[in-house]
Amino acid sequence: MKTIKDSVHDHIEVDGVARALLDTPEVQRLRHVRQLGTVSFVYPSANHTRFEHSLGVYHLASRALDQLGIEGRNARRIEAAAILHDVGHGPFSHNVEDVIERYTGRRHDQVDDLLAEGEVRAILEEHDLDPERVAGVVAGEGEFAGLVSGELDVDRMDYLVRDAHHTGVPYGTIDHGRLVRELRISGGRVVLDEGNVQTAESLLIARALMNPTVYSHHVARISKAMLRRGAERLIATGETTPEELRRMDDHDLLCTLRSCEATTRLAERFSRRNLLKRAVWAELPDVPDEVLDLPFDLLRRREREIAEEGGVDAERVILDVPGRPRMRESTSRVIVNGEVRSLEDQSPLVRTLQQTQVNEWRLGVYAASEDLDAVGRAAEDVLGLETDGSLVSDVAPGLRTTLDRFGS
Repeated sequence: MKTIKDSVHDHIEVDGVARALLDTPEVQRLRHVRQLGTVSFVYPSANHTRFEHSLGVYHLASRALDQLGIEGRNARRIEAAAILHDVGHGPFSHNVEDVIERYTGRRHDQVDDLLAEGEVRAILEEHDLDPERVAGVVAGEGEFAGLVSGELDVDRMDYLVRDAHHTGVPYGTIDHGRLVRELRISGGRVVLDEGNVQTAESLLIARALMNPTVYSHHVARISKAMLRRGAERLIATGETTPEELRRMDDHDLLCTLRSCEATTRLAERFSRRNLLKRAVWAELPDVPDEVLDLPFDLLRRREREIAEEGGVDAERVILDVPGRPRMRESTSRVIVNGEVRSLEDQSPLVRTLQQTQVNEWRLGVYAASEDLDAVGRAAEDVLGLETDGSLVSDVAPGLRTTLDRFGS
C-alpha cells in the first residue's frame, strides 16, 4: 500500500491494481497535463493536474465501493478504471479534444487502444482483469460503470471540489462525503437514497455556478480556441500527426508550437498571454439556428468570410460556437417515497438551472485588438446575428462597441 498526501482528501491510500498502475507511463504522463487547461490565465493557482484528479477519483471510488459492499473482481475493475479514466486526455485536457476527435474519431474516454498493450495491459491481466472491460467502464459501459462515468459519478464529485480549491472560488464546494455515503445501486444504475433530492441539487448548483465563473470564462474560451487553431496548423503542416498530438502533454504541445514556423507567432502570443479579444459575444437568441449547427468545414468558411469582409488576414479571426446548452447531471436518479425518479422530473430547481445555462450561453468571435471593430461588424453581417446593433452582450442594448474597455 502507498499513502499519498492530497490537497483535497488529505491522505489517500492506494493499493492493489491501482498501486501497480500508478507508475505506468500512461498514468505518469498525467502529471504534465493540467486539469483545467488554460484556466490558469484567469486563476493563476489553477495548476493542478490530471494525475492529482485521478488519485482523487480513485479515492472516492474506493469509498463508494466499500459503502455499496462491492468486492472482488468487480471492485478491482472499478478501481482500475478510476485510476485510468483520464489517460485518454490530450494536452491541456479538453482544450484540443475536438481536434483530436475530428482526426482520430476518439474522445478522451475511449481508451481501449491505450489499455490493449504494454505495461498497463500486463498489470490488468496480472490482477485478473480484462482490459476491454476496464476500458468499457471508463466509457460508461458495464456493471457499476456509473460510479466512474455517469450522472452521479465520483469523477464529477472530485473535480468540482478540486477545481474550486485550486482556483479559490467557493462555488464548487459540495458535500462529497454525503454524496458517496448516500449512493445506492438500483436497476443497475447509480442513484441517491431516500431524502437526498437537495443533495443531488447541490451538485447541479455547484456545476452551474462553476461553468461561467471557471470552465467557460471568456479568457479560458479564447485561449482554448487559440490552442485549437495552433493544433490544427501543426497537423495541416505535417509537423505532427493526430495520434502524436493525442499522446503529447502540455509541455510537448507548447514546444512543438514554438518550433513550427506556422505557429511560432501564435505560441509567442500564448506564452506572453497576449490573447485575442472578443469582437462578438452574442447570446443564444441572437444567433440563427443554422449557425449553431455548423459543421467544421462550414464554420471555417464563415471565418474566412468574416475575415474577408473585415479586411483582415483569415488566420486572425476565430469563430467559436459552443454546443447547445445541456445539463447531463439533470438526469440523475434519486429515490423519493421508495420510487426511483429522475431529478429533472422531481426538482423545479433543475429547470431553473437549465434556463440559466441558456442565458449564459455565448457565441464568440475573436480577433486582434486592432481588428475588433471591423471583425465585429463583419461577423454580425456574415452570421446574420440579431444583436440590435450591439456586438457584445456585456454592454447596454443598442450600443455598438468593442471590448477595448473590457479586460480579457
